[in-house]
Amino acid sequence: MLSQVYRSGVQPFGRRLLPWVQSPGLSRSHRVQTSATRHVRSWSNIPFITVPLSRTHGKSFAHRSELKHAKRIVVKLGSAVVTRGDECGLALGRLASIVEQVSVLQNQGREMMLVTSGAVAFGKQRLRHEILLSQSVRQALHSGQNQLKEMAIPVLEARACAAAGQSGLMALYEAMFTQYSICAAQILVTNLDFHDEQKRRNLNGTLHELLRMNIVPIINTNDAVVPPAEPNSDLQGVNVISVKDNDSLAARLAVEMKTDLLIVLSDVEGLFDSPPGSDDAKLIDIFYPGDQQSVTFGTKSRVGMGGMEAKVKAALWALQGGTSVVIANGTHPKVSGHVITDIVEGKKVGTFFSEVKPAGPTVEQQGEMARSGGRMLATLEPEQRAEIIYHLADLLTDQRDEILLANKKDLEEAEGRLAAPLLKRLSLSTSKLNSLAIGLRQIAASSQDSVGRVLRRTRIAKNLELEQVTVPIGVLLVIFESRPDCLPQVAALAIASGNGLLLKGGKEAAHSNRILHLLTQEALSIHGVKEAVQLVNTREEVEDLCRLDKMIDLIIPRGSSQLVRDIQKAAKGIPVMGHSEGICHMYVDSEASVDKVTRLVRDSKCEYPAACNALETLLIHRDLLRTPLFDQIIDMLRVEQVKIHAGPKFASYLTFSPSEVKSLRTEYGDLELCIEVVDSVQEAIDHIHKYGSSHTDVIVTENEKTAEFFLQHVDSACVFWNASTRFSDGYRFGLGAEVGISTSRIHARGPVGLEGLLTTKWLLRGQDHVVSDFSEHGSLKYLHENLPVPQRNTN
Repeated sequence: MLSQVYRSGVQPFGRRLLPWVQSPGLSRSHRVQTSATRHVRSWSNIPFITVPLSRTHGKSFAHRSELKHAKRIVVKLGSAVVTRGDECGLALGRLASIVEQVSVLQNQGREMMLVTSGAVAFGKQRLRHEILLSQSVRQALHSGQNQLKEMAIPVLEARACAAAGQSGLMALYEAMFTQYSICAAQILVTNLDFHDEQKRRNLNGTLHELLRMNIVPIINTNDAVVPPAEPNSDLQGVNVISVKDNDSLAARLAVEMKTDLLIVLSDVEGLFDSPPGSDDAKLIDIFYPGDQQSVTFGTKSRVGMGGMEAKVKAALWALQGGTSVVIANGTHPKVSGHVITDIVEGKKVGTFFSEVKPAGPTVEQQGEMARSGGRMLATLEPEQRAEIIYHLADLLTDQRDEILLANKKDLEEAEGRLAAPLLKRLSLSTSKLNSLAIGLRQIAASSQDSVGRVLRRTRIAKNLELEQVTVPIGVLLVIFESRPDCLPQVAALAIASGNGLLLKGGKEAAHSNRILHLLTQEALSIHGVKEAVQLVNTREEVEDLCRLDKMIDLIIPRGSSQLVRDIQKAAKGIPVMGHSEGICHMYVDSEASVDKVTRLVRDSKCEYPAACNALETLLIHRDLLRTPLFDQIIDMLRVEQVKIHAGPKFASYLTFSPSEVKSLRTEYGDLELCIEVVDSVQEAIDHIHKYGSSHTDVIVTENEKTAEFFLQHVDSACVFWNASTRFSDGYRFGLGAEVGISTSRIHARGPVGLEGLLTTKWLLRGQDHVVSDFSEHGSLKYLHENLPVPQRNTN
């Protein structure tokens, strides 16, 4: 084995810097030597801090979510990742980012190893520079002029380039790792080093000692002396793989070192079912042994010795040896800065190789089933869709006992883990199921002419008529927390509107969601569209679901404001319908009725404080302070055990005030309420616009003019006069149910029911019409006549 090791002069984590190190069984010719000194010193008695492995090596990880437990990791950097686009020189920005990520993981206590290409490219850059310099000097001497002729650069032999580039490449890595107080060591190997048992043991011992000393080994094939590639002898057994390139080297090292994870970075997103760039190419999220027949391999990358086929062979060999593998893109500017850490965190990046096939379909397959099932659903007659929903409503009451039993299991498992408001959301009851059934029947009744309804008809010209009709949006992804009653509501709305549906519920409601989904599919089966509604049961992270922009047309989050914010942030190219906060206000005007105020405040705040339409800020006109009305409000809140937070102006009027509010933009979701004082209805409106969330806001007054001013000027999705904020609900609006309340200003706003899940398309019916006939000298003229629209069935 040809072995060189360079170490930076930085002391790792305060340990004493050692001039050189020799591992047990390492021959004198295979010493690992630093550049600091050549004095011999044994280190076997020096204590080292070691972190125990988080898992016993033997089997690869079954799921991406387990990758965060990986202790020993090999990162393989392909030539396309390390080199520049001109193949002459290194991509310094990418290398710096990779070194930073490796350093972060190393400092977390993991054991990191790099298998890197790049010596040939680095050497090519250096040799070209030397050749140009040499030629320019000779030409100057020969011609006696400063003007140089165009110089031809000879083809450079790869081994010579590697010999010239190895030291420079390592010096670069050394300088980069030094910035993170991490030492790096270089080891050059050839295929022969793995065939000789003694050399293989020596290499193994060297790597273990380096890892023990918290040094990052940087391994590369010794391209300066590497022999031609041998005949393919791969995959003959777990101990046989020829090291022909850095892919096979990385796989061999990963298995030899009992590595938990091998990350192979290339210039493609991962493994595709056909060559990347072809029309039908799809990224394979999880690849299983035996799937090779379903993959068509393209040509190899612009640089490097291997290709995707070589990477897959190496990955499967490593997987067979107990090492998990991910192949991902290390060149994309938007993701390369965090691709390694994302993989270790279990995010859906690249292609994950797994030996464990899931029991059910993948989420991608579920998305395709929802798409095709939704299209079939949209072609049903309105009466057939309504029949499905009526049947689901009947099942909710007929199967009440089974549903409540499943819900009881969820509640028992959640006891002590969930806060009281979340437990209340999780709980189902007979009355809730009855209300759900009533709501579903309302949806069924209102869905008769939802899909395909004509909104506009225009005669463009003679025998050329245009229609605008309602159509489903496509595939909806609804993510909900602790709300199993949300599942049948949303499913009914999706069925009525002809949309395919993906549902992702919280694990705290797993038993309830499972039976409710089974009942939904039973109802869908009566017209053969069972697959239109899918429940995602895999370990898919929400963030990964939000990246499926080719399968999902709209995301609807149902849950905490934090969930909604996270989804809005994670969604990549998919619109999100919803609201991140429900900061609802009630303004009590100076002309408010004493009898009405306390009832409205109590209902808005205390009836269900965890709801998004619960009251959070009470604005009181200044003239009402120290009046019987004000005292009644405060007394009622005390009786209901509502904690009061004083706004700045309210606190200034009081000698002993409640705790001053930390922020006027707070959604409490509990029996807590902010009270603030305003001088006028205009000041109340200004306060709402500054601190509200455009959800639901209320005025309490007997002055109709003041009320109308408030209704017209408050820019929120729902604005009420003398009514509780809790009326902001699809069921209470007569929509049957809602998928959520939207504060968006595009498409749908407020409680979103059936109408909000529809979009439109244009239908044009002509008879050999062409645009040129309507030109200045054409034979036809535009008429643009409005035609009567068929009356909507309101029964």
